[in-house]
Amino acid sequence: MISQDHPASMFKSKIKSSLPYALAVAIIGFVSLWIRTRPSDSVFLSNGFVRFGGNDPWYHMRTLNVLLENYPNRVFFNPMTNYPNGSYIHFGPLFDQMMAITALALGMGSPGQDLVNTIGAYFPAVLGALTVIPVYYIGKYLGGHKTGILAAILIAFAPGQFLSRSLLGFTDHHVAESLFSTLFIMFFMLAIITAKKKNLHFEDVLNKNLTVVKEPLIYSVIAGVMYSAYQLSWPGASLFLLVALVYAIIQYVLDNFHGELSDYLGFTGIITFLVSAILVLPFVHPDMGFSLYYYSWFHVATAIGAVAGFGVLSFIQREFKNRNLKTYYYPLAVLGIGILGLLATRIASPSIYSLIINAPHTVFGVQTGGPATIAEVSSIFYEGGAFTLSRVFGNFTASGFFASLLGMFILTANLFRKPKPEKVLVLVWSVLIFLTIYGQNRFAYYYSINVSILSAYVGGLLLEKVKWSQLNEKFKTTVKSPADFQGFLKFVKIEQVLAVLAIVVVLIYPVYGTAMETTTGTGGPDGTWIEACLWLQSYTPDPGMDYNAVYEAPEDGELFDYPDSAYGVMSWWDYGHWIETIGHRMPNANPFQAGIGGRRGSIDEENQPGSSTFFTAQSEEEATAVLEAVHPDPDKAGARYIISDVEMATGKFYAMTAWTLDTEGYYQPYWTGSGYQYLPSTRYFDSMESRLHILDGNGLKQYRLVHETWAYQTQGEVLYKQVYNLLYGESIPEVDTGFVKIFEYVKGAKVTGTASPNETVNIKTTILTGQGRTFDYSQSTTSDSEGRYEFTVPYSTEGPISGETRFDTAPAGPYVISYGNTTREVRVNEEAVLKGEEVKV
Repeated sequence: MISQDHPASMFKSKIKSSLPYALAVAIIGFVSLWIRTRPSDSVFLSNGFVRFGGNDPWYHMRTLNVLLENYPNRVFFNPMTNYPNGSYIHFGPLFDQMMAITALALGMGSPGQDLVNTIGAYFPAVLGALTVIPVYYIGKYLGGHKTGILAAILIAFAPGQFLSRSLLGFTDHHVAESLFSTLFIMFFMLAIITAKKKNLHFEDVLNKNLTVVKEPLIYSVIAGVMYSAYQLSWPGASLFLLVALVYAIIQYVLDNFHGELSDYLGFTGIITFLVSAILVLPFVHPDMGFSLYYYSWFHVATAIGAVAGFGVLSFIQREFKNRNLKTYYYPLAVLGIGILGLLATRIASPSIYSLIINAPHTVFGVQTGGPATIAEVSSIFYEGGAFTLSRVFGNFTASGFFASLLGMFILTANLFRKPKPEKVLVLVWSVLIFLTIYGQNRFAYYYSINVSILSAYVGGLLLEKVKWSQLNEKFKTTVKSPADFQGFLKFVKIEQVLAVLAIVVVLIYPVYGTAMETTTGTGGPDGTWIEACLWLQSYTPDPGMDYNAVYEAPEDGELFDYPDSAYGVMSWWDYGHWIETIGHRMPNANPFQAGIGGRRGSIDEENQPGSSTFFTAQSEEEATAVLEAVHPDPDKAGARYIISDVEMATGKFYAMTAWTLDTEGYYQPYWTGSGYQYLPSTRYFDSMESRLHILDGNGLKQYRLVHETWAYQTQGEVLYKQVYNLLYGESIPEVDTGFVKIFEYVKGAKVTGTASPNETVNIKTTILTGQGRTFDYSQSTTSDSEGRYEFTVPYSTEGPISGETRFDTAPAGPYVISYGNTTREVRVNEEAVLKGEEVKV
């Protein structure tokens, strides 16, 4: 017979007591998954198209497909974007590899595109649901099972960026960051708890005392694996290494003041980051030097530096104890060694020193200039330059946000007692992540986890105040069957009911309600952009690149060797990944903020060629000069096609000017009867973006509209056209036109003829678009002293030719040239337009 104290019996008892909580977490996890898959109709469209959300998810699907096409070889340099430079891929390899392995397994080694798309769409939702598990355990070790369960519920419904980035179809690495960073904290916490509980000392390691070392060692190794997984999901994972180091310094100081050795912490830190240094080493690209944004020696060096840091902190502490030095000298010694370490780093490796010094501003600082227009990297507390809590409440709800602050306040107050290491860790982790959302609101997907845990901690303390644990024990002893439940109710006190109601109403219901609103649909390209990109893929010439090939990066300082048939597509950077992944064409600018051009430091800098300088150019000649300057070869243009949408012409236009650091004069105040309103000025209408989108390229010599999508009803386009007509006394139709428009940059045919000397000569035609819309195209010039005149026109009246753009927008008839009482018709073929040939009238 097995004794009740036998290890096997104790293990069975532990499993039995944990089973209800495991079941509860599993149910919460499935609810979390259900929430994230609610908007399936907006992802899996009725026509079979899978609409991934946002921008970067499209790039992950791009890299996933290249990986599967060339498995196990992964693309590192991509020439199909940021034309004509290409881009190194800074995305971590793990997220794509996990999806690829899943696809290969389910597809029996040869997955079809439908399966790949389905796996890609569901992957973020699954990872988001799995985050419930580490959040539960962190909550449990912070405040017991009740705290863990409440934390799991809160993160399952957590709204804002954590939910939006883990929705069905948002196939981005951010949810993997959240999951693996939380798993790292969980196992790091477990390693610390078990090492301290077993009173681990370095002598136990030397003496191979496995009874003491085994469990902390296992947890520390797993913590290292999780940190590596986090690192291989996002190269900026050093953020959590900073969390660990700051926590370690504070914990060492606290232990020193309490007369305790921190060997348990030193052991955990050394093992964790030694494992991570080993695991990340195979992914280092030596050519990247010590870059923070690509997998480089920096990631190995920081992990080894953390190992050294934990070792030095332990060594100093032991020396203090052996020499009976005063405890308050310890923080000074740590500070001094830290300063000496920075000085040594500055001498030994200025590049690493620069990264370390600039890291706080990069992560915690508020962006200015063009970067401030990037939605996800602007401060969560500022919008339009004004302080606001609206985005805070949108991400965490008001009650959740203030509960998290209260939780941090309570944990801070505990520092003056003798806090448990796990509570100090959660406090430091939460404070640092809170600081990150001040710098960049994108980190709200991290802080949502802290909000859930801290809110649950506050809720758990409330339940402790009303003696919830006693009620729980009474439930276990009195309720053996459903019939016993009525008798149990007499033990329930009114304050316990009120406490539960308060938690449900204040903490759970707000996140639930916001989550239900968030999951009604997903972001990503709308129908017009999908249609425009698919048109681009089908009706423009093949650029001569193997779309799914793995290309070698060019030698340092050299450009990628593109075929002569290659060309770029100029648009705003937001749309680069859609152009590449849906359109199979090479954007000049992309959401990695490559190819934008403009200025970064001051208005005195040279305005670099790129999308911002092209679209804000004040004349066709200036814009063309930018387009030509994008490509280093003087005989080649940076782009053949230009894509614009209504948002670029209205709301996003300010962002273009911000990247040039020259924002003045595009808008001016107009009296509207009830007050002044800032509306477009002549400088705006002189911009290339206005000339293309608002005015349809009318009068331009080398840019022609080749395709437009259907129109949406917008106030912006109509209003801008009304202002234009008032400013210039014109009468362009005040209607919405194609939401997305594709233009082609051509040499233009040279239409020449003779008239009377110094005569005003006009050329005009009516353009018919694929949507059945018509607009006028016209130019005017003056003949010279001998009566000669010349027009450069971009449209062919004879239709497309094989191997070139198969445009659906063209003149409805011939060009009409008029001067005096004379009118003449002239037709222009496509070869003349493409080659810049002369057409004589």
